[in-house]
Amino acid sequence: MSTDTGPGTSRGSASGTRRPDEPATGLRETKKRETRQLISDHATRLFLQQGFEATTLAEIADAARVAKKTVTNYFPRKEDMALDHQDEFVAGLARTVSGREPGESPFAALRRAFLSAVAAQDPVAGFAGPEFIRMIVESPTLSACLRGLHDQREEALAAALAEATGASAGDITPRAAAALLGGVHRVLFQRIQELTLAGRANPEIAAVLEGEAVRAFDLLAPALADYS
Repeated sequence: MSTDTGPGTSRGSASGTRRPDEPATGLRETKKRETRQLISDHATRLFLQQGFEATTLAEIADAARVAKKTVTNYFPRKEDMALDHQDEFVAGLARTVSGREPGESPFAALRRAFLSAVAAQDPVAGFAGPEFIRMIVESPTLSACLRGLHDQREEALAAALAEATGASAGDITPRAAAALLGGVHRVLFQRIQELTLAGRANPEIAAVLEGEAVRAFDLLAPALADYS
């Protein structure tokens, strides 16, 4: 979930002239990435200034100096421009389980990864800043979308746990474990939002969350510490 509000910055060949060592296909892909980032940056700026619901696709297109059709080609849904790290968010817990250290349980890996994200004040963990968080909570559309992303993240985690444990098809255990682990992550994410909107600075929030996260994960340890 992006907090970038400035205009897009050009990378690569800004003039549009292909360098001798740059394939034409590489230039096209670079232009596509730059256009996507430009649209996202201007959209986020407008969302923060005007509110998500009040901002129109036409205004975003005008700000980015592209056609409205170009905006929808890159972002089929308006909320995709506000929550542009959603793929990373949804896949994060499952990726942690799949990439855990040898002999490390999914529970231990997820606990370790979350505490590391808190220490890094990672925006994907919830450290997105008061303006961005306020934009989400004040928008019924974005709030509903965020709840859906939490659900998708839990489903992806359940699939990763099923694979990690060799669970048979239809076994409810990975889904139950994912619901518990996903629930803790959801509560802690919301806690970061709550403290941010209360005016706490990120370093203070991180200090609070370090202790609260340990207590939250400890509640699950008797059931899940050895689940692997």
